[in-house]
Amino acid sequence: MTDQKTIAIFGAGTGLGASVAARFGREGYKVALIARSPTGLDLLRGKLAEQGIEALSFPADLTDLTAIPSLVQAIESQLGSIDVALFSANPADAYFVPAADLKASYLQSVSPLLTWAPVELAHALMPGMRSRGDGAFIVADGLSAIVPFAGMSGPGPAMAATRNYVMTLHDEVQPDGVFVGMLHVGAMIENSTGMVAALAAGMVVDSFPVVDPNMLADEVWRLASERDRTEAILPPLPH
Repeated sequence: MTDQKTIAIFGAGTGLGASVAARFGREGYKVALIARSPTGLDLLRGKLAEQGIEALSFPADLTDLTAIPSLVQAIESQLGSIDVALFSANPADAYFVPAADLKASYLQSVSPLLTWAPVELAHALMPGMRSRGDGAFIVADGLSAIVPFAGMSGPGPAMAATRNYVMTLHDEVQPDGVFVGMLHVGAMIENSTGMVAALAAGMVVDSFPVVDPNMLADEVWRLASERDRTEAILPPLPH
Protein backbone atom coordinates (compact mmCIF):
# COMPACT_ATOMS: atom_id res chain seq x y z
CA MET A 1 0.00 0.00 0.00
CA THR A 2 1.37 3.42 -0.98
CA ASP A 3 1.13 6.72 0.88
CA GLN A 4 -1.25 8.03 -1.78
CA LYS A 5 -4.39 9.40 -0.17
CA THR A 6 -7.99 8.56 -1.04
CA ILE A 7 -11.08 10.71 -1.40
CA ALA A 8 -14.53 9.12 -1.50
CA ILE A 9 -17.35 11.15 -3.04
CA PHE A 10 -20.75 9.96 -1.86
CA GLY A 11 -23.30 11.28 -4.33
CA ALA A 12 -20.88 11.79 -7.21
CA GLY A 13 -22.63 13.56 -10.06
CA THR A 14 -21.89 15.72 -13.06
CA GLY A 15 -21.58 18.98 -11.14
CA LEU A 16 -19.94 19.24 -7.73
CA GLY A 17 -18.88 15.58 -7.53
CA ALA A 18 -17.14 15.66 -10.90
CA SER A 19 -15.26 18.85 -10.06
CA VAL A 20 -14.20 17.63 -6.61
CA ALA A 21 -12.97 14.36 -8.12
CA ALA A 22 -10.89 16.27 -10.67
CA ARG A 23 -9.57 18.73 -8.05
CA PHE A 24 -8.40 16.07 -5.65
CA GLY A 25 -7.26 13.79 -8.47
CA ARG A 26 -4.90 16.53 -9.69
CA GLU A 27 -3.48 16.62 -6.18
CA GLY A 28 -2.62 12.94 -6.44
CA TYR A 29 -5.58 11.45 -4.59
CA LYS A 30 -7.12 8.13 -5.48
CA VAL A 31 -10.81 8.66 -6.16
CA ALA A 32 -13.83 6.57 -5.16
CA LEU A 33 -17.10 7.53 -6.83
CA ILE A 34 -20.35 6.52 -5.17
CA ALA A 35 -23.81 7.04 -6.67
CA ARG A 36 -26.92 5.09 -7.53
CA SER A 37 -26.45 4.89 -11.33
CA PRO A 38 -23.68 2.62 -12.69
CA THR A 39 -24.07 4.28 -16.10
CA GLY A 40 -23.55 7.75 -14.66
CA LEU A 41 -20.51 6.57 -12.75
CA ASP A 42 -19.02 5.02 -15.89
CA LEU A 43 -19.46 8.30 -17.76
CA LEU A 44 -17.82 10.24 -14.96
CA ARG A 45 -14.93 7.79 -14.77
CA GLY A 46 -14.40 8.22 -18.50
CA LYS A 47 -14.23 11.99 -18.24
CA LEU A 48 -11.78 11.73 -15.35
CA ALA A 49 -9.65 9.28 -17.33
CA GLU A 50 -9.39 11.88 -20.11
CA GLN A 51 -7.75 14.12 -17.51
CA GLY A 52 -5.35 11.38 -16.44
CA ILE A 53 -7.25 10.68 -13.21
CA GLU A 54 -8.02 7.10 -12.29
CA ALA A 55 -11.17 6.47 -10.29
CA LEU A 56 -13.12 3.45 -9.11
CA SER A 57 -16.90 3.40 -9.02
CA PHE A 58 -19.08 1.90 -6.32
CA PRO A 59 -22.78 1.88 -7.30
CA ALA A 60 -24.87 2.15 -4.15
CA ASP A 61 -28.19 3.38 -2.83
CA LEU A 62 -27.21 5.61 0.08
CA THR A 63 -30.70 5.39 1.56
CA ASP A 64 -29.92 1.73 2.31
CA LEU A 65 -28.46 2.62 5.68
CA THR A 66 -27.61 -0.93 6.70
CA ALA A 67 -25.31 -1.24 3.66
CA ILE A 68 -23.22 1.87 4.40
CA PRO A 69 -20.68 0.19 6.73
CA SER A 70 -19.99 -2.56 4.18
CA LEU A 71 -19.74 0.07 1.43
CA VAL A 72 -17.04 1.90 3.37
CA GLN A 73 -15.24 -1.41 3.94
CA ALA A 74 -15.39 -2.22 0.21
CA ILE A 75 -13.88 1.14 -0.70
CA GLU A 76 -11.10 0.86 1.85
CA SER A 77 -10.30 -2.72 0.85
CA GLN A 78 -9.59 -1.56 -2.70
CA LEU A 79 -8.19 1.93 -2.20
CA GLY A 80 -6.93 2.00 1.36
CA SER A 81 -8.16 4.19 4.18
CA ILE A 82 -10.53 7.00 3.23
CA ASP A 83 -8.70 10.23 4.04
CA VAL A 84 -11.37 12.63 2.79
CA ALA A 85 -15.08 11.91 2.38
CA LEU A 86 -17.53 14.26 0.70
CA PHE A 87 -21.26 13.65 1.11
CA SER A 88 -23.12 15.56 -1.59
CA ALA A 89 -26.14 13.38 -2.35
CA ASN A 90 -29.59 14.92 -2.79
CA PRO A 91 -33.00 13.34 -3.43
CA ALA A 92 -33.80 13.57 -7.13
CA ASP A 93 -37.45 14.34 -6.42
CA ALA A 94 -36.93 16.92 -3.66
CA TYR A 95 -38.72 20.25 -4.02
CA PHE A 96 -39.46 23.34 -1.97
CA VAL A 97 -42.80 23.83 -0.27
CA PRO A 98 -44.15 26.58 2.01
CA ALA A 99 -43.70 25.68 5.66
CA ALA A 100 -47.45 26.09 6.17
CA ASP A 101 -47.99 23.30 3.63
CA LEU A 102 -45.18 21.01 4.77
CA LYS A 103 -46.37 17.56 5.82
CA ALA A 104 -44.44 15.19 8.02
CA SER A 105 -44.70 12.54 5.31
CA TYR A 106 -42.71 14.71 2.87
CA LEU A 107 -40.07 15.53 5.46
CA GLN A 108 -39.86 11.83 6.23
CA SER A 109 -39.31 11.04 2.53
CA VAL A 110 -36.26 13.32 2.16
CA SER A 111 -34.67 12.69 5.55
CA PRO A 112 -33.13 9.27 4.74
CA LEU A 113 -30.75 10.84 2.22
CA LEU A 114 -30.37 14.33 3.68
CA THR A 115 -29.97 13.39 7.36
CA TRP A 116 -29.84 9.70 8.14
CA ALA A 117 -27.31 8.72 5.47
CA PRO A 118 -24.64 11.30 6.42
CA VAL A 119 -25.07 10.38 10.09
CA GLU A 120 -24.64 6.68 9.32
CA LEU A 121 -21.67 7.42 7.05
CA ALA A 122 -19.95 9.47 9.72
CA HIS A 123 -20.54 6.63 12.18
CA ALA A 124 -18.75 4.27 9.78
CA LEU A 125 -15.87 6.64 9.05
CA MET A 126 -15.05 8.16 12.43
CA PRO A 127 -13.49 5.15 14.19
CA GLY A 128 -10.85 4.72 11.48
CA MET A 129 -10.14 8.42 11.12
CA ARG A 130 -9.87 8.93 14.87
CA SER A 131 -7.58 5.96 15.32
CA ARG A 132 -5.30 7.28 12.54
CA GLY A 133 -5.41 10.79 14.00
CA ASP A 134 -6.37 12.36 10.68
CA GLY A 135 -9.19 12.61 8.18
CA ALA A 136 -11.87 14.95 6.87
CA PHE A 137 -15.60 14.48 6.40
CA ILE A 138 -17.49 17.25 4.58
CA VAL A 139 -21.21 17.49 3.90
CA ALA A 140 -22.38 19.68 1.01
CA ASP A 141 -25.97 20.85 1.06
CA GLY A 142 -28.21 23.83 0.30
CA LEU A 143 -28.32 27.27 1.85
CA SER A 144 -31.69 26.64 3.50
CA ALA A 145 -29.85 24.46 6.01
CA ILE A 146 -28.57 27.63 7.61
CA VAL A 147 -30.76 30.48 6.25
CA PRO A 148 -34.55 29.96 6.26
CA PHE A 149 -36.49 31.36 3.31
CA ALA A 150 -40.25 31.92 3.37
CA GLY A 151 -41.97 29.63 0.90
CA MET A 152 -38.90 27.38 0.58
CA SER A 153 -39.23 24.76 3.29
CA GLY A 154 -39.04 20.99 2.84
CA PRO A 155 -35.40 19.91 2.50
CA GLY A 156 -34.31 22.75 4.81
CA PRO A 157 -35.44 21.24 8.13
CA ALA A 158 -33.74 17.93 7.30
CA MET A 159 -30.52 19.69 6.29
CA ALA A 160 -30.66 21.87 9.40
CA ALA A 161 -30.80 18.74 11.54
CA THR A 162 -27.72 17.44 9.70
CA ARG A 163 -25.93 20.74 10.31
CA ASN A 164 -26.64 20.49 14.04
CA TYR A 165 -25.15 17.00 14.04
CA VAL A 166 -22.10 17.96 11.96
CA MET A 167 -21.25 20.98 14.10
CA THR A 168 -21.49 18.90 17.26
CA LEU A 169 -19.44 16.08 15.76
CA HIS A 170 -16.76 18.56 14.70
CA ASP A 171 -16.19 19.65 18.28
CA GLU A 172 -16.02 16.07 19.49
CA VAL A 173 -13.50 14.71 16.98
CA GLN A 174 -11.31 17.76 16.38
CA PRO A 175 -9.07 16.91 19.37
CA ASP A 176 -8.36 13.57 17.62
CA GLY A 177 -7.06 15.33 14.48
CA VAL A 178 -10.24 14.79 12.44
CA PHE A 179 -12.05 17.59 10.60
CA VAL A 180 -15.81 17.61 10.06
CA GLY A 181 -17.46 20.50 8.25
CA MET A 182 -20.03 21.70 5.73
CA LEU A 183 -20.34 23.53 2.43
CA HIS A 184 -23.68 25.30 1.94
CA VAL A 185 -24.45 26.07 -1.71
CA GLY A 186 -26.90 28.89 -2.33
CA ALA A 187 -27.15 28.59 -6.11
CA MET A 188 -27.78 26.20 -8.97
CA ILE A 189 -24.60 24.32 -9.87
CA GLU A 190 -23.46 24.44 -13.48
CA ASN A 191 -23.53 21.05 -15.24
CA SER A 192 -25.35 19.43 -12.33
CA THR A 193 -28.19 17.00 -12.92
CA GLY A 194 -30.48 19.38 -11.05
CA MET A 195 -29.76 22.27 -13.38
CA VAL A 196 -29.97 20.07 -16.48
CA ALA A 197 -33.34 18.73 -15.32
CA ALA A 198 -34.62 22.25 -14.63
CA LEU A 199 -33.66 23.41 -18.10
CA ALA A 200 -35.16 20.31 -19.71
CA ALA A 201 -38.43 20.91 -17.88
CA GLY A 202 -38.53 24.47 -19.21
CA MET A 203 -38.04 26.07 -15.80
CA VAL A 204 -36.92 29.68 -15.78
CA VAL A 205 -33.54 29.67 -14.04
CA ASP A 206 -32.46 33.24 -14.82
CA SER A 207 -33.72 34.38 -11.43
CA PHE A 208 -31.49 31.88 -9.62
CA PRO A 209 -27.77 32.49 -9.03
CA VAL A 210 -25.51 29.97 -10.75
CA VAL A 211 -22.17 28.81 -9.38
CA ASP A 212 -19.20 27.18 -11.08
CA PRO A 213 -18.63 23.71 -9.59
CA ASN A 214 -14.88 24.20 -9.90
CA MET A 215 -15.14 27.08 -7.44
CA LEU A 216 -17.03 24.81 -5.07
CA ALA A 217 -14.37 22.11 -5.50
CA ASP A 218 -11.66 24.60 -4.56
CA GLU A 219 -13.63 25.39 -1.41
CA VAL A 220 -13.92 21.70 -0.52
CA TRP A 221 -10.15 21.44 -0.96
CA ARG A 222 -9.59 24.42 1.35
CA LEU A 223 -11.93 23.03 4.00
CA ALA A 224 -10.22 19.63 3.95
CA SER A 225 -6.66 20.96 3.90
CA GLU A 226 -6.69 24.25 5.82
CA ARG A 227 -9.35 23.28 8.40
CA ASP A 228 -9.62 26.84 9.66
CA ARG A 229 -13.45 26.97 9.75
CA THR A 230 -16.24 24.46 10.16
CA GLU A 231 -18.46 25.65 7.30
CA ALA A 232 -18.49 27.78 4.17
CA ILE A 233 -21.25 29.43 2.14
CA LEU A 234 -20.97 29.86 -1.63
CA PRO A 235 -21.71 32.15 -3.27
CA PRO A 236 -20.99 34.39 -0.25
CA LEU A 237 -24.03 36.04 1.29
CA PRO A 238 -24.29 39.81 0.74
CA HIS A 239 -23.44 41.84 3.79
